[in-house]
Amino acid sequence: MSNVETSPAELTCRSEPGRAVEVLTPRDVPLGGPRAMQVRRTLPQRDRSLIGAWCFADHYGPEDARMDVAPHPHTGLQTVSWLFTGEIEHRDSLGVHAMVRPGELNLMTGGHGICHSEVSTDASTTLHGVQLWVALPDAHRDAPRDFQHFVPEPVELAGATARVFLGSLAGATSPVPTFTPLLGAELVLEPGAKLALEVDPAFEHGVLVDAGAVELEGTPLAHAELGYAGIGANSLYLANPGDETSRVIVLGGEPFAEELVMWWNFVGRDHDEIARFREEWEAGSARFGRVDGYPGDRLPAPKLPGGRLKPRRNPA
Repeated sequence: MSNVETSPAELTCRSEPGRAVEVLTPRDVPLGGPRAMQVRRTLPQRDRSLIGAWCFADHYGPEDARMDVAPHPHTGLQTVSWLFTGEIEHRDSLGVHAMVRPGELNLMTGGHGICHSEVSTDASTTLHGVQLWVALPDAHRDAPRDFQHFVPEPVELAGATARVFLGSLAGATSPVPTFTPLLGAELVLEPGAKLALEVDPAFEHGVLVDAGAVELEGTPLAHAELGYAGIGANSLYLANPGDETSRVIVLGGEPFAEELVMWWNFVGRDHDEIARFREEWEAGSARFGRVDGYPGDRLPAPKLPGGRLKPRRNPA
């Protein structure tokens, strides 16, 4: 998914250990066009830019809406598409033409550069899902274009069902490789469920609420909020105190020590690099290639801010 804000903020990001549970509230962002679909964005924020290498988290729907995001570029990241409801057609400059469907991971790598389009299909009357970005470490941020598809099997737990699409959790391991140690999973909790999930104490973790009542380490989280649990614990405690099923996305990873500058759909290391990416996109550079089969023009890049892109960091 594109970040189609016309005045995107710049972010220089560094992950740092946080307190017991830090609650990140979402902000509403329209995804362009006369029938703009609203998304709820919890990452990045001024107070918390990353969770591991996870650097961007949008939650959207359920909404009767049409998604039509024209070809747009990415650098220095991977995009993770995960749907609860609906169907989205993906095309990219690697030549991949694929469908994004509920319960199926689509992971696109745009290290050196890639572009893609996303269009909801005629069969989709409701869209509901999350779009996540993973920052690539310096050693791999020029990785070639790639696309991975994976359908995780459900894992039945006491009072919950997990689908692990990246990393390992609850005895399940995704075969999809990552450039830094990561965890990504959907967890559905039955009413009254209480879970102690064994996790890697070297990871920091976040829990993004999709639906229902959820408590993380005893802290209640509202719809579309992201709870940050920090590092050092061997278990992650989750509960559903309500009388309806709840659903969350669990994110985790080793703290990302490198500084990143994020602006629009680019992840780089400084202002000059981001400005160069923008110029190359506008010039039609081979860095990004082209998307075949999309019936329309590609997205133009917004203007850069008047000053140099300034660093922003998580609090110490």
